Amino acid sequence: MYSRRHKSFADVPDKGTVAVPNNVTNLSRALYLLQANGLIKLKPGFNDAAKDQATPKDIAENPRHLKILEIESPQIPRALDDVDLAVINGNFALEAGLEPAKDALGLEAAKGNPYANILVTTPTLAKDPRIEQLAKDLRSPQVAKFITEQYSGSVIPVTTE
Repeated sequence: MYSRRHKSFADVPDKGTVAVPNNVTNLSRALYLLQANGLIKLKPGFNDAAKDQATPKDIAENPRHLKILEIESPQIPRALDDVDLAVINGNFALEAGLEPAKDALGLEAAKGNPYANILVTTPTLAKDPRIEQLAKDLRSPQVAKFITEQYSGSVIPVTTE
């Protein structure tokens, strides 16, 4: 979550506007992030971001009366000056010159995050030595070092260690 208007969540005013992605998965992800940072509370039963897709209709408590503005994900960085908060996917934040590890007011937790990128293949290729090598390489210290250096902590590598 980013803001050019506010330095902390406590500064976000009553009836502030929050830009969120308008696609189902990332909209839900944004609502869970708002909840994790104490800005809203979802209805009972919305406890697992990996299983329970939330929409604005599933907001049970909105003590600051935040206005949820759904926008196409690639457009949200452009709206950053016009809203109080913006939930921007990491790839679009990086493309817009933002550094999530430095510029964000709030980030998803790395531990237990259901949105990690995973390597997927067909059952036929699952035991292919090339796929097995790729899986090993993606978790290697060398790739972790590259990711850490290239993205300055804005992308978190997965390692076998």
